[in-house]
Order: sequence, then C-alpha cells, then structure tokens
Amino acid sequence: MEAKQEVGRVAHFYPKVSVAVVELKAPLAVGDKITIVGKTTHLEQVVDSMQIEHEDVKSAKPGQSIGLRVVGRVRETDVVYK
Repeated sequence: MEAKQEVGRVAHFYPKVSVAVVELKAPLAVGDKITIVGKTTHLEQVVDSMQIEHEDVKSAKPGQSIGLRVVGRVRETDVVYK
C-alpha cells in the first residue's frame, strides 16, 4: 500500500451541484483515485471531471484551484489525498 499524497484542500463546496473547489498542492488528473478526509468526511472516488474557471480540463498543476465533482458532501478544510 503506497503512502497517500496530499494533493489539496477543499476551499468551498456547492451542495446543489455537488462540486468542491479544491486548491491544489500537487498535480491531479482525470482518472486519478482520490480520498477526501475531514472531521465528518470520508469519500473515495475517481476523478471523472474537473474544471478551471468553468472550462473542462484533463489535469491541473499545484497552485491552481479546480472545480471537482464529488460523490458526497464535503466541507471546507477537508483534505484531498491521491
């Protein structure tokens, strides 16, 4: 089992569309398997779509903020691991 790498933190969550805004600390790409962990959060999913400023992208670099569709409720400051 490889060590999980922190890729970013949830900055905002839009419950109506189930999208989290994630500020990245490491690269992330569509197809990556991620885990989102927080006080009351534990989600595992595969990245199926992400956007930067409402444009679909296949990958993003550290320092970018992305919109990420999530499978459940997440909260601000939840940590995203790859």
